[in-house]
Amino acid sequence: MSEFIFKTQPYAHQKEAFDASADKDNYALLMDMGTGKSKVDIDTTGYNFEKGKIDFSLMVAPKAVVANLANEIETHLPERIARQVVIWKPSLTKTKRDELRELSKKDPKTLKFLLMNVEAFSSKKGVDVAEYFVKNFDVFMTVDESTTIKNRKAKRTKALCKIGEQCVMRRILTGSPVTRSPMDLYSQMDFLNPRILGFKSYFAFQGRYAVVQRRTMGAHSFNHIVGFRRLDELTEKLQEHSYRVRKEDCLDLPDKVYVKREVELTKEQTSAYTQMKHLALARLGSGELATTQNVLTQIMRLQQICCGHLTDDDGTIHEVKSNRLSSLLDICDEIQGKAIIWATWSMDIRSITEALRDRFSVLSVSPLHGETPDSERQQIVESFQDRQSELRFIVGHPRTGGFGLTLTAATTVIYYSNSYDLELRLQSEDRAHRIGQTNKVTYIDLISPKTIDEKIVSALRGKIKIADQILGEDVRDWLK
Repeated sequence: MSEFIFKTQPYAHQKEAFDASADKDNYALLMDMGTGKSKVDIDTTGYNFEKGKIDFSLMVAPKAVVANLANEIETHLPERIARQVVIWKPSLTKTKRDELRELSKKDPKTLKFLLMNVEAFSSKKGVDVAEYFVKNFDVFMTVDESTTIKNRKAKRTKALCKIGEQCVMRRILTGSPVTRSPMDLYSQMDFLNPRILGFKSYFAFQGRYAVVQRRTMGAHSFNHIVGFRRLDELTEKLQEHSYRVRKEDCLDLPDKVYVKREVELTKEQTSAYTQMKHLALARLGSGELATTQNVLTQIMRLQQICCGHLTDDDGTIHEVKSNRLSSLLDICDEIQGKAIIWATWSMDIRSITEALRDRFSVLSVSPLHGETPDSERQQIVESFQDRQSELRFIVGHPRTGGFGLTLTAATTVIYYSNSYDLELRLQSEDRAHRIGQTNKVTYIDLISPKTIDEKIVSALRGKIKIADQILGEDVRDWLK
């Protein structure tokens, strides 16, 4: 392998992943969240551009991840490599059309990037644009969070596999390609290269690795998977084409890893947020008003809107259509091990708990809030700390669960929403990161771009007391 001069120095496990994969046409980076798989992918893209093997990168990811990929490119791609980066938008405005037209012009000295959300491949418009570029460029194609294509029947999975066939190089990135069943692997590996698994059809793959029973329900009969077999053989097939690293194996990672996951506002949220920001009131769809008397209350109301609800002047809580809960569930599908989820409002704690029980199991999650009796609280903690227990998620309020408890079984802490109280943030972070913790801890903040979320998280991570900061500067700067 030729020497590649990195812009940002890789950690030891990232360098090992780069060395193992950089010259491979098809490869899976199976790296836990927070271990830096995007950097490895971007370094590999730059390396193969400088070798003259590729001249275009098509990066596909969930909508919540796409914007952050643009930041990752600027952070990690060496300055010596000229680049043009375009983020796909389904509404093809004149500006966006001009960007795509410019992107389509070949330039051997410029590495072109098109960043697309995976949902775009369910539409003809998105598929047509992607197909144009893969037919006219030597494309390095990446599917980030590749479990989004585990459903072999989905329109987007079929489209991506077809487009991938025409690319020079392909990558899948995920913490774990298996979220529910080893059968999740089939379409992800089919995208990389059908020859990796060696089966011409899903049913041949299923027949080799699944135990199937024929079931009858009414007039219908179907095959039902009741178990799995030959998984050692399947693992061996993957090893040659993948690099696996868990967070606990990365000895050179910092003790705390911070990750931002962007959540786009819906139209309803945008409308309510704009009114509340500019007028200190929001008129809800049913006509009720929510107003504020001071800036801290206004910040709280803006946060509520970002989370998908708002309390009116009569104290009634109204739901506002939101993407936040679905984004949280996507993260929970991706991560391994136990996690703590902090939320500021009781309504969110209830909604999160119900959604996790539906997605995983009733025993996999337990709420922890002010109404939880002390006797139950201790039982919840003991069960969570038991690594053999089915209890995987604690959903709580930082003011209730953020003090005094030891929750070191968790290696992931998710902030569904943040209090603007610095002490609550610091204390809640330390529930997982304290004596007894032997692993790295990843902290994930759900953030709606260009909202108060960004201001609050920036202040909290910088250990700044928000109330003091607001009093010390122009309030309008805080509400921008």
